[in-house]
Amino acid sequence: MIEFHLDSRSGVSAYLQLVQQVRRALRLGLLAEGDQLPTVKDVARQLAINPNTVLKAYRDLERDGLVAPRPGVGTFVTRTLTDNTLAAHGPLRTDLQRWLSKARRAGLDDESIEALFMTTFRAASEEDIA
Repeated sequence: MIEFHLDSRSGVSAYLQLVQQVRRALRLGLLAEGDQLPTVKDVARQLAINPNTVLKAYRDLERDGLVAPRPGVGTFVTRTLTDNTLAAHGPLRTDLQRWLSKARRAGLDDESIEALFMTTFRAASEEDIA
């Protein structure tokens, strides 16, 4: 089961963070078809947010065909976002963990690591387009 977390410094709304976390888990194979999402009540209590925020996130995921509510039972994954690249994730994750260790040994904090990664990622994406 997925465990949600919120980053109040991200500038991204709470409901959108929940949607993004479910989509990420579906893409990485961490959630599979038939898996149950935590109840709205549990998520709202754990994150200290309004239950309507969780409902909005779950409705967005339902609209996208990723989850479906079962009245009185809960909300369940109806499809995943994994593709044929899933097998490559393990080795890439290992490489990324090594890179993160090197970045920390070089003295970078989490914000600096994220900034470096995102600017490099965006630059590489722009090169791919050009």
